[in-house]
Amino acid sequence: MFLNDIAREPQLIENFLLHIYPLCNPTGFEDNTRHSRRGKDLNREFWKSSAEPEIEILEHELRTQHFNGIIQLHADDTSDCLYGFVREHTLTENLLRPALAEAGKILPRNVNATIDGFAARDGIIYSGYQGILAAPMQSEPPFEIVFETPHHAPMELQVQALVVAVRTILREYRQLISFAANL
Repeated sequence: MFLNDIAREPQLIENFLLHIYPLCNPTGFEDNTRHSRRGKDLNREFWKSSAEPEIEILEHELRTQHFNGIIQLHADDTSDCLYGFVREHTLTENLLRPALAEAGKILPRNVNATIDGFAARDGIIYSGYQGILAAPMQSEPPFEIVFETPHHAPMELQVQALVVAVRTILREYRQLISFAANL
């Protein structure tokens, strides 16, 4: 859906270079589980010298591409509502907050004080699991966001919420960067 939007409205990504990895755990996707067929939760394997081929490929990309931002899209089977993780950057929170607000028009936002075992505020978790997909420590990009939809929500609504979230993040990033350029 997002790629179709880009094809219809190329100005959405004007001045952006997006690298889109639509599926990072193909066997888990095929088996409808978060684990690969080798029994690994791939999103706990990053930067741990993992021999998993998917991890090796993505770590290589993260090391060599020097991304300015990373947006991960996930479905959570333990939450009935939207939420997100940020990695200790004010910029990241200022991108995630409006994305949650806009996507919250499609699916409700999780406002619990604890989400996925972490302290949360207004649907935002400020810490995270060890081994998640992230930039190498020596090259942290300006923002890293994990955006979660409820796995049990209808797929069509999850997709709509994710597309709205990504569009909002890109719009907000463009505005923040243009504002910063004028400082």
